[in-house]
Amino acid sequence: MPISTAAVDVTSAAQASALIPRVEAVKELAVDVEADSMHHFRARLCFVQLGFENDIVLVDPLASGVTLNGLQRTFADKSVTKIFHAAQGDLTYLAEAGVRVQGLFDTHRAVTLLGWPKVGLADLVLQICGATLKKEHQQADFSVRPLPNELRDYIADDVRYLLDVGHAVREACVAADILEEVLLDCDRLCDEATVRPDPVASFEPKLPRGELKGDALVRAWHIAQALNRLRHGWAEAEDLPTGRMLSNMAVVSIATRPPDNLRALAKAPGVRGQFIRQHGDEVLAVVRDFEAQAKAGTLPPMPEKPREHPRKKKREEALMQWRKGRGDRAQGDALGGVEQWVARRTGPSRSEHERRIGPGAVPWRAAARA
Repeated sequence: MPISTAAVDVTSAAQASALIPRVEAVKELAVDVEADSMHHFRARLCFVQLGFENDIVLVDPLASGVTLNGLQRTFADKSVTKIFHAAQGDLTYLAEAGVRVQGLFDTHRAVTLLGWPKVGLADLVLQICGATLKKEHQQADFSVRPLPNELRDYIADDVRYLLDVGHAVREACVAADILEEVLLDCDRLCDEATVRPDPVASFEPKLPRGELKGDALVRAWHIAQALNRLRHGWAEAEDLPTGRMLSNMAVVSIATRPPDNLRALAKAPGVRGQFIRQHGDEVLAVVRDFEAQAKAGTLPPMPEKPREHPRKKKREEALMQWRKGRGDRAQGDALGGVEQWVARRTGPSRSEHERRIGPGAVPWRAAARA
């Protein structure tokens, strides 16, 4: 059953310390995080929501004296299951706060591998718990203090039903015989979660390589890289998310079809009038510079992409072979498992088979290590 109690706030060092023994005593937790990435240039971790069996805790890392150090041991303990939904971004924010996660069960990854048609948390809560989650606060600024009551209720609801959803989805994975595959994918997410890379150095524009050839592709790449550097500077000066200053789509459009005047620039998708007034001349200067270099034959070549690590490639090939060997899985059986669980409303089996499975249980993991 969903957690029915009101959420408890952790807003002081004393409350954070008192939370530690509580966290270290559990075998599973529902976890979500909130950040302010849609409202500020440098995104901050604003809340960590924890769902226990009977209550919800909202940890405020922006409050004076509150750190996440007390979560480190439990979150790194693989024997404690941490249930997230769409964990990838959350894991990065936690890693930046010094908290690495092991023992992940990501319901989004699981239902994606199950092939369910709807994979959003609100969809799963409705299907499994019969409850409706509000969606109108998804783009709110969670750094505001004091947090309005409606936002506080909203972030608490993100973990209120997550344990029940996690139990049902795990049962469906067992029924479909893909639990090992899901857990390995979750392990990969945990292993790859690191501090966010430099957004300038790591930027790789998604250029239409089938449309662009030779010098046109090289020119477009250089224009996109230059615009990316500029937009980060502009966004930082105004404390705006980089994508709100100039989106990736707009960068690629300008680089692919370079405008020669402000009117043409205004036709690029995602380019606003205010942006053109503030930065249009600088954008056109970038375009003209690289067009001149292209005509003069002085454009530097594009850097080669780093080769994929051979062990990672071998692992992915082994996974593909294992999937082929399994053949098509009956989605109806998996969905039937959930429907039976919803009908019973008693939670999943607690058998050892449904707990996290050791490395030797996955037939293709050994092949990937060879």
